Amino acid sequence: MDQEVKPWRKLVIIFPGQGSQHVGMGKALMGASRAAREIFRRADEVLNMGISRLCLDGDEAELGQTVNQQPATFVTSMAWLAALQERFAAIDRPLEPILFAGHSMGEFTAAVAAGSLTFEEGAVLVKERGRLMEEAGHENPGGMASILGLSEATVTEICEAASSEGYVGLATANCEGQNVISGALRPLDKAMALAETARARRVVRLPISIASHSPLMSRASEGMNRLLQRLQIKDPRAPLVGNVNADILDTEPKVYGELRDQLTHGVRWSKSVDAMKARGADMFMEAGPGNVLTRLIRRIDYDLNSLSLSDENEGLFSESWKRVEAAAL
Repeated sequence: MDQEVKPWRKLVIIFPGQGSQHVGMGKALMGASRAAREIFRRADEVLNMGISRLCLDGDEAELGQTVNQQPATFVTSMAWLAALQERFAAIDRPLEPILFAGHSMGEFTAAVAAGSLTFEEGAVLVKERGRLMEEAGHENPGGMASILGLSEATVTEICEAASSEGYVGLATANCEGQNVISGALRPLDKAMALAETARARRVVRLPISIASHSPLMSRASEGMNRLLQRLQIKDPRAPLVGNVNADILDTEPKVYGELRDQLTHGVRWSKSVDAMKARGADMFMEAGPGNVLTRLIRRIDYDLNSLSLSDENEGLFSESWKRVEAAAL
């Protein structure tokens, strides 16, 4: 394995957001886990959009659409969680995470995993989230850009300096030196130019036509709020750690507030990881396609146990998995 697995007792399960999808991301799951296949079957019934086909052999163009990306990533993440639960049941051990967390859209997956939402509620919410975000993007065109090599404080100052012609601000603070900004097109371009002048290591416009995690998503946030108010959100079985302020979300009102506000507020992922560490977390398992969050956690603190369940070399279906189980005994 790339990282030595040390003994662990306090597990956190984390869920990725939009951008982690890839072609064929459901193949390994459907072939290896009955529990995962059941998740895909239920999703097809609930969403009525052939989501299992998208996750199995949808092409890059299909998966790249926001309205498809979000439900496909949600369903695949829930399928990985089901496969993990199935594996633990096979060795007669309970799966008892002390915390759940998700990055951006992944917060909805985390809320389902923690029992605050049902699977059906989460699937519909995520599908509607994608639709509402696309609509908001048409109403208020915007974009996002990744800035590498500058501190969060510097990026914040740059956004303030570029905001004379409209909004641009920090959308995600993933780890030191890796930030994403979001906003209207002209101030976004200005902020990118200022970042280059400040000698950022890299400034890249992302292939996204919406300004996620910014006030430009206020219309979408209002729509999500109306949907959330119709549901009976429950207290989570184990707390969630939020994106907005890295708060511990252990009651229904706190979970509701986070899901209501997250579209217009930034993702403070580095602070969220620090909050989980402070609660004693000593193993992070990423349930979903790819390993974006696992790589971020290793950059934040390489000494933490962290792995992606979908990783071919160290994940759930790898030869190395028995070492992970043994470290928990």
